[in-house]
Amino acid sequence: MSRGTLFDKVWDLHTVGTLPSGQTQLFIGLHLIHEVTSPQAFAMLRERGLKVLFPERTVATVDHIVPTENQARPFVDPLAEEMMLELERNAKDNGIRFYNIGSGSQGIVHVIAPEQGLTQPGMTIACGDSHTSTHGAFGAIAFGIGTSQVRDVLASQTLALAKLKVRKVEVNGTLQPGVYAKDVILHIIRKLGVKGGVGYAYEFAGTTFEQMSMEERMTVCNMSIEGGARCGYVNPDATTFEYLKGRDFSPKGAEWEKAVAWWTSLRSDADAEYDDVVVFDAAEIEPTITWGITPGQGIGVSEVVPTADSLPEEDRAIAQEAYTYMDLAPGTPIAGTKVDVCFIGSCTNGRISDLREAAKVAKGRHVAEGIKAFVVPGSERVKQEAEAEGLDKIFEAAGFEWRNAGCSMCLAMNPDKLVGRQISASSSNRNFKGRQGSSSGRTLLMSPAMVAAAAVTGHVTDVRTLL
Repeated sequence: MSRGTLFDKVWDLHTVGTLPSGQTQLFIGLHLIHEVTSPQAFAMLRERGLKVLFPERTVATVDHIVPTENQARPFVDPLAEEMMLELERNAKDNGIRFYNIGSGSQGIVHVIAPEQGLTQPGMTIACGDSHTSTHGAFGAIAFGIGTSQVRDVLASQTLALAKLKVRKVEVNGTLQPGVYAKDVILHIIRKLGVKGGVGYAYEFAGTTFEQMSMEERMTVCNMSIEGGARCGYVNPDATTFEYLKGRDFSPKGAEWEKAVAWWTSLRSDADAEYDDVVVFDAAEIEPTITWGITPGQGIGVSEVVPTADSLPEEDRAIAQEAYTYMDLAPGTPIAGTKVDVCFIGSCTNGRISDLREAAKVAKGRHVAEGIKAFVVPGSERVKQEAEAEGLDKIFEAAGFEWRNAGCSMCLAMNPDKLVGRQISASSSNRNFKGRQGSSSGRTLLMSPAMVAAAAVTGHVTDVRTLL
């Protein structure tokens, strides 16, 4: 029974039935696939003699294994080439729309779907990638799924899921200059914990989110999963509709007006019932950085690495592990921490607005000596737009490498990897041990503007001093 939240309304509209397990069989409106989690799923279909049930509801691209420098085929990495060939074959055999390299629309799956208007309010969306929560920025309910679930969606266009509780995460007020959406979500995860959202969908509400652009909302929803929430969303509003209007797959003409009326009706009711409500003040948020090995180990740029005794008891063991792995001493300021590699990109922060903010910092400055800094647009369209604005020239003049679209060093399933104990200032979403391609490499998560500030100074720097 709906309790008046967008989550409940969308869930109820997509419920096919209740399974004997008590789970809901949920219809999936849009299925996004890429080269890493789909080959095994297609193989399972072939074994059973099954076809893709709704190929028109499935969209494919390549992102994880794509080299961002040399994209000549066959790829240098034979495994990457094999995955690429497999996706090309599966898309062709099943009549699936596929955005390949050079199509002009290839890119990170969570960047291309919104920019083309494939992602719309009121949808259920699934993808074999944990950061599918990104699409919740539009008022969609979007889940990251595993390979066997990718098979289920290909075969039946449904998923078996337990219904989530809903927590309203309210942030009110105006962010200070130099504080971005990335800082907001890192602050929320720091306060609620990496397991705080387990069993929940997060509804992001309050004046701070109302003031955000769609790309900023996507950054916040993208990292809901890092706080343990299965999905995160923002209620659709005029900002959402303005972003979607005129995009490739958005409704047109009279259908547009109808769509906007329907999308508006899905917003959480004023008297909606939530399982929990938490409230934050935007004025308290400063540029935020992770110092440890989980996205919850974050601090403001003016703070020191926390001492174990200043942390809740349950967080102390992982803090000790983080001090050793990161080689950061408790009680030392995070500002001034030396970095080796600076990466701007990913499904969290590889959109045009992210690149514009980083370019403001890079303009007229130069990457510090001994620092490798590179910028990876989130899609071929973002790359084209950035080049039309001259952002590539700003970055190159400042000593950054300008790359092709892909996931790149976010998870390093491609040639972009940390080496040895290198420490990276990264605009991506995970700072787990070994995440960026080296089993001993270290990651500091921060906003793209903060990464640019680290690149030009050679160490963690409060971007506000450079703006």
